[in-house]
Amino acid sequence: MDIVVKGRKTEVPERFRKHVAEKLKLEKIQKLDGKVISLDVEVSKEPNPRQADRSDRVEITLHSRGPVIRAEAAASDPYAALDLAAEKLDARLRKQHDKRHTRRGARRLTAAEVADHVPGAATLNGNGHTAHDEESDSVPTKKIGSLEVKGDGPLIVREKTHVASPMSLDQALYEMELVGHDFYLFIDSETKEPSVVYRRHAYDYGVIHLSTDPMVAQAQAPAAGGTLGG
Repeated sequence: MDIVVKGRKTEVPERFRKHVAEKLKLEKIQKLDGKVISLDVEVSKEPNPRQADRSDRVEITLHSRGPVIRAEAAASDPYAALDLAAEKLDARLRKQHDKRHTRRGARRLTAAEVADHVPGAATLNGNGHTAHDEESDSVPTKKIGSLEVKGDGPLIVREKTHVASPMSLDQALYEMELVGHDFYLFIDSETKEPSVVYRRHAYDYGVIHLSTDPMVAQAQAPAAGGTLGG
């Protein structure tokens, strides 16, 4: 395979032709595309002085038994334009090369595997219809700990359950300091209700007691019996 360098409305010096041969390594190109037939490099010049920074344009066209690959770039001189075009050509060759190897190495997926390998792929139910259509009206439900959350819901990253014996307030403070936490949940031995001790400023502590509202408890309790009609 030869490299053909030609100029369009401009002369191509011999020095530039040698630079093209050094820049476009045929061995490297053939390694990425073994079906290359020819490589054409065309140089053109823009006479408009307002486009002096893009006056020289280089277009590289690679013909092979596969698709034609073309890369072009413009710069203030033909050498800089060639460097930019060569980088584009190399990137496109590598992309085409990786694409071919991916197709060869990949096996054909079964219908059941498509949803696992292709993001956003629709799944089919037993009747051949998309399962998404059936579930569009329903809100997704997920299990988080002991909670059943619909939609996004609250984010619970950890859930713990501890077995606790009733203790005094002094014992709860001692246990909090022992574990090095800023709060401690316990069952108050006097009230038999859940309570929390917590660290405040300096050496001050606070305590929160929970008590059951008898009115709420009575409203939520199931009825003990029913009335007889008749």
